[in-house]
Amino acid sequence: MGDLKILVVDDESRMRKLVRDFLVRKDYQVLEAADGEEAIDIFFQDKDIALIILDVMMPKMDGWQVVREVRQYSKVPIIMLTAKGEEQNELRGFELGVDEYISKPFSPKILVARVDVILRRTNQLTDDQTLKAGTIEINKAAHLVTVDGETVDLSFKEFELLVYFVENNGIALSRERILNHVWNYDYFGDARTIDTHVKKLRSKLGKKADYIKTIWGMGYKFEAETNKC
Repeated sequence: MGDLKILVVDDESRMRKLVRDFLVRKDYQVLEAADGEEAIDIFFQDKDIALIILDVMMPKMDGWQVVREVRQYSKVPIIMLTAKGEEQNELRGFELGVDEYISKPFSPKILVARVDVILRRTNQLTDDQTLKAGTIEINKAAHLVTVDGETVDLSFKEFELLVYFVENNGIALSRERILNHVWNYDYFGDARTIDTHVKKLRSKLGKKADYIKTIWGMGYKFEAETNKC
């Protein structure tokens, strides 16, 4: 993990130190920024940042502005730190492309565990399995999706959600089950998070959006002819 860089952005120096200390114990390299403007400067100066941990409320440029700026150029995973009970903020963040939320106060061990999970998924290059569902093709190793031969740009969570749907083709999936598997068992967010991501995923799948069926009062089911290469 020593070659993986994580950018920690928070205007509270004690919070940055707490997060940094736990990440360094797992041999991550840690870069720090005290506000949004500094975070953007560091991000564009260092092209090897593997993940960003980002506070919402900061001087000069807040977390939302940082996400918007970064997402114009990169799909780097972003974990956002937010106050408890800010459900609308979480939904807003997912719309912008945030991958995970952690509410303050939080357990540093849980934060590092989520970092580990995301980086294992985004940096796991040993599995070259390709999934096909109708005219959708997913290269899990390259983190690439094509529909009718055209590349579709998905966020990290949209990609994970599509993979989970395809791997469970024809199976009715409750929102709780999707949360547990795609957002991990320790995610305590609102199930409407899934609806937000499904809406965005459908819009990106275009004519193949109807592969994702809504099961009213329960969740979703993906239906398409599926095979593995």
